[in-house]
Amino acid sequence: GQGTVGTVTEAAADHFMVKTELGEVYKVYFSVNTRMMKQPPGGPLQRQGGRERGAEPGEEGAMRTPPQPIKAAEIKVGDVIAASGEVDANAKTLGAAFVMLIDPERAKEMRAMEANYGKTWLAGRVKAIEEVKVSLEGGPDRAVHSFIADENTTFRKRRAPITLADVQVGDMVRVEGAVKDGTFVAT
Repeated sequence: GQGTVGTVTEAAADHFMVKTELGEVYKVYFSVNTRMMKQPPGGPLQRQGGRERGAEPGEEGAMRTPPQPIKAAEIKVGDVIAASGEVDANAKTLGAAFVMLIDPERAKEMRAMEANYGKTWLAGRVKAIEEVKVSLEGGPDRAVHSFIADENTTFRKRRAPITLADVQVGDMVRVEGAVKDGTFVAT
């Protein structure tokens, strides 16, 4: 579904005002039918002998602590939330079907990751492929970004090796790499 992520600037009885990382302000309406959840702190956990210990994602037996239901009143000014539902981009409103209170440490990680978008990673829908240059639409700014593939670039689809020729316009991709001489080069 469509949605937004941002910092709560106002918490009222029927809505939150949320400022996104792009500086847009959305009024997020909620009701008794809106599912409100709180993201658990930390990463994935694995049970071992009745005790929990940290587990790397994908590690055998790794499982996440599930989100916990909360009441809207538990969300305060300064909290980071993700909301999904019916978006009116012109009016900057969202009728929320779901609201997730983001764990503060995870919110910090998300901000750091966004700051590196276009520097160390890209993601989005492929809009065009011209020889070794691929244009994507996406990212926090929903703009068009491009990367080039060189002889050191590897491609994977669900961990299976593929080639640039297997990438098609319309595909969703995530790209890691670095900017070299003003051009994002995919690794």
